[in-house]
Amino acid sequence: MIGGRRPLHGREIGDRRVRGERPPAAYFRWKGPGQLTAKEAASRPTTRRGRLWAAAKAFVIGRPLASEAEIGERLSKKKALAIFSSDAISSSAYATEEILRVLILGGAAALAWGLPVSIAIVVLLVAVAISYRQVCLAYPTGGGSYSVSKRNFGRTASLIAASALLIDYVMTVAVSTSSAVEQITSAVPLLIDERVLIGVAAIALITIGNLRGIREAGNIFAVPTYLFVGSALLMIAIGTFRIVVGGEHPGFAPQVGAGAGTTFESVSLLLILRAFAGGAVALTGTEAIATGVPAFQPPEARNAAITLAVMAALLGVLFIGITFLAVNFGITHIDLPEKQTVISQVAARVYGAGSIPFFLFQAFTAVLLFLAANTSFNAFPRLLAILAGDGYMPSQFGLRGDRLAFSYGIIVLATVAASLVVIFQGETHLLIPLYAVGVFIDFTISQAGMIRHWLRERSPRGWRRRLAINAFGCVLTAIVAVVVTSVKAPQSLIVLALIPVLVSLMRFIRREYDAQVDELAVRPEVVIPGPHREQRVVVPVNGINRAVVQAVNFGRTIAKDVRAVYVTDDSEDAEALRARWEHQLPGVPLVIVESPYRAVVTPIVAYLDVLDQAWPPDRDAPITIVVLPEYVARHWWDRVLYNQTAKRLKAALVGREHTVIADVPYRRGH
Repeated sequence: MIGGRRPLHGREIGDRRVRGERPPAAYFRWKGPGQLTAKEAASRPTTRRGRLWAAAKAFVIGRPLASEAEIGERLSKKKALAIFSSDAISSSAYATEEILRVLILGGAAALAWGLPVSIAIVVLLVAVAISYRQVCLAYPTGGGSYSVSKRNFGRTASLIAASALLIDYVMTVAVSTSSAVEQITSAVPLLIDERVLIGVAAIALITIGNLRGIREAGNIFAVPTYLFVGSALLMIAIGTFRIVVGGEHPGFAPQVGAGAGTTFESVSLLLILRAFAGGAVALTGTEAIATGVPAFQPPEARNAAITLAVMAALLGVLFIGITFLAVNFGITHIDLPEKQTVISQVAARVYGAGSIPFFLFQAFTAVLLFLAANTSFNAFPRLLAILAGDGYMPSQFGLRGDRLAFSYGIIVLATVAASLVVIFQGETHLLIPLYAVGVFIDFTISQAGMIRHWLRERSPRGWRRRLAINAFGCVLTAIVAVVVTSVKAPQSLIVLALIPVLVSLMRFIRREYDAQVDELAVRPEVVIPGPHREQRVVVPVNGINRAVVQAVNFGRTIAKDVRAVYVTDDSEDAEALRARWEHQLPGVPLVIVESPYRAVVTPIVAYLDVLDQAWPPDRDAPITIVVLPEYVARHWWDRVLYNQTAKRLKAALVGREHTVIADVPYRRGH
């Protein structure tokens, strides 16, 4: 038995045919003349090894889903908020720290600027969120800034936007994971030496969760997101009450940077700009919802816009609230020797260090930061799929896996992000300078594209107000992009160097695809006639066996001119084979090519060249079909023992003019 089918031998040696034991209805649904729809049974592997692999995949990522199930994989607003907003919401856990890390250089008094800086960032957040809300409504097919810039500015601008987004999504995974590990080591310092291993393991688990499909990922990730939001809002409420009503003051004096001023007025504009650039990481992830609009339940655009507004409101409250508590409690990133994060110290002041609520909050924060990477795991593969559809990325990125997820993009993102965690040893502060540069470039291009969109469409009502909002946001994000790039130099220049590299790569891929289309194109008005060129079959053989007989018989079915070629360095062996050949395979000429230099492949290629040269010049050269008999190994570990010459011959003949290669595998019955 072979995969539920019974092999039967034909009338001649080497012939085999297979008779199905189940009716065709078990495999297909008939939709009309010449049209079938394959059922799940038709996609099941027939080999033992294939079935084992399918069972393992089903255990890890779930059973395959039909394309019709795609609508059932769409996300409700609650699940979408957890999946697409975890990146933006989680940035409140480290954005405040990046602000205070800079301001402390100006002395203790400079920390008072933390709250004004965070408010300014939230103003920018509102402008960006309103802009992307309009992107969701105007471009419901997804793609975010890539789709906006492609429609309004053309190829170059859209590829710059896509490149900046791809870089930002990779950095999101690396930064969020590293920050999550820091939350764990803040609570359990003994794990600090294992931070890289923890980070890579977390990326692997998130990868598996996303390979299971976006709806199932939403079920997994929704609870931790809402637990963090609830516990953070409770912490802000308790802390604010103790500061405003209870008049609580810092329990210790913040340390002062060496050589820095100590007065509020002495804080330089450059220091404030650097603090603003550091805290601007809070805006990363804002664009993810606009990229993934098709993942929402209908009406997709409206649900995405509502989710984006809720996300921006939550992020603004959390960011300002945590900064308010940190400033009023006198907390900085260098207060304690155990390298505790700012949000960890805030939680310790509010909930009590070592208390159960404190450890719960740390756990919720760490889990959310791990899951913040999930935003990229949804947006990055979807953007790659859109690019693949436009011909700027390999077409494999547009294919959906067993669970209707873009599996290739998920795996590429996980691999690159895990590599960054290893290279930078899980240090968030080392990764931050590479972060947010690309996203502000993307913000600027997107909003500039929306300006052009409103000027061109001049609808619906209120378009002038929307134009003004996008213009304000465009100017603001352009300024921030320059500031962020400047103050984070030279590390930020790496991102600026990577963008043209990615743009060039995507242009190259598109050129290759365009060249292929041009080369293979068939004009629609052309009617394809039947074959008019002669065909001949050449069968390289190594003797007489069942595989060779099957290949020769196959050649007889497609051409009248069939000949076998035997390459040897032993003339006596060749003559013995000829005698046996003429007796057992009459009517098929055997050409013996003696090879005193013991080569096999090149003499066969040379023989084909001689055949072509001998053809009359006034007639079209025939198609030469090289039929390769191959023995199918029974086990994966013994494949190296067979077909090595056939593989080398195939490699030598691929692309040869007027030549077609046909593999005829022979598998021994069970």
